[in-house]
Amino acid sequence: MGGRLILKLCVLASGSSGNAIYLESPHIKLLIDAGLSGRELNERLRGLGLGLAKIGAVLISHEHSDHLQGAGALGRRYRIPLYLNAGTHRQTGEKLKGVKEIRHFTTGQAFPLEDLWIEPFSVPHDAADPVGFNFYQGDRKLSVALDLGYPTRLIRERMKGAQLIVLESNHDVEMLMKGPYPWPLKQRILGKMGHLSNRDSSSFLADLLHAELSHVVLAHLSQTNNRPELARDSALATLQGQGAALHVARQDTPTEMIAF
Repeated sequence: MGGRLILKLCVLASGSSGNAIYLESPHIKLLIDAGLSGRELNERLRGLGLGLAKIGAVLISHEHSDHLQGAGALGRRYRIPLYLNAGTHRQTGEKLKGVKEIRHFTTGQAFPLEDLWIEPFSVPHDAADPVGFNFYQGDRKLSVALDLGYPTRLIRERMKGAQLIVLESNHDVEMLMKGPYPWPLKQRILGKMGHLSNRDSSSFLADLLHAELSHVVLAHLSQTNNRPELARDSALATLQGQGAALHVARQDTPTEMIAF
């Protein structure tokens, strides 16, 4: 690392039942989404030797419950500032009632948070104003995109050059088509405002490859319409010979702590 300050990331949970990512810089510890209960988030953080009392901010990508469920409790009980855009805030209803510190960012405009610069960028998903996030510190860049129907030209440009990428790999198309979901839900998932398949995720990942890419985390895997080995094999075919470490986030257990 040549003496550089280290960023650390752990996906605490990812999937249709709840998403939360822990990110640590030398000056702040934060969560990207809070889609588990406050109690469950605290338990998973305790497994890392941490706890909610040490979290300095929660960033919310959009209003769906698998990304928002615990945010209200974190804001009320622990007084953790919540960062989200106005469009998402308007759709939260009573879920954030009583939270004193709510701070709006503007999609497409980077803002500072301690030693990080954070850039929220627009993603196509069936929510009010959903975003992915870029995090910058010095010459390092981390990109997170958990829910997106397809990688727009904007997203491709915004995520280029990241050393660590957290990217949706939601479903295997064949499993989805043969699975138990009703046809309207299948259409939603497959649509341009839905979720990335393993195949589409890997194709997008191919466009993001560069010499300094060190880690890829596949996230938001469907427990009904995907299997970790299918997502992994698809991504490995893209990463073959590139040298980046591949991780697959799970719903029931955190990933390892990734330092870069």
